[in-house]
Amino acid sequence: MAAAGPLPIDPIAEARRQWMDHGWQDSADGMAAVTSVMRAQQLMLARVEATLKSFDLSFARFEMLTLLRFTRDGVIPMASASARLQVHPTSVTNTVDRLERDGLVRRQPHPTDGRATIIVLTDTGRDLAARATLALNTDVFSTPRIAHDDLMTLVRILANFRQDAGDFSPPQPLPEPLS
Repeated sequence: MAAAGPLPIDPIAEARRQWMDHGWQDSADGMAAVTSVMRAQQLMLARVEATLKSFDLSFARFEMLTLLRFTRDGVIPMASASARLQVHPTSVTNTVDRLERDGLVRRQPHPTDGRATIIVLTDTGRDLAARATLALNTDVFSTPRIAHDDLMTLVRILANFRQDAGDFSPPQPLPEPLS
């Protein structure tokens, strides 16, 4: 159960102190960083999900609809969606199942590859994604609760981390905020 209000201490700072007291000085800062990122992800996701709740969307469903909105014709092969969203094909299948059930997308055979299926955004899905995006932009993305300079530093740090972890290869020339 979540705390009713702010805790009187920072539990991650306390965990770091405990790490140091137990002789794990070489790991204490890394533990604090990893735990801080994971907790920040929980806090950010809670804001996103609270905003998307009125649209009956999860973040995964929103991401799929948005990916389709960003394509030229609102169409993408399922395998490409999996790669672009960086999720397992089973997750794409489950997300598309729910979106299709709600009339937000439909599946159709790939026009040239008999083994593949494409996802097609419906007009209803396009409208819902546009409204959900507006709400997220207003309620979450324009006010991330991080000062702008810190925000851009954080984006650069995380982009460097992701690149070093093999998440992506840097395009040339580097786009903002990687340059």
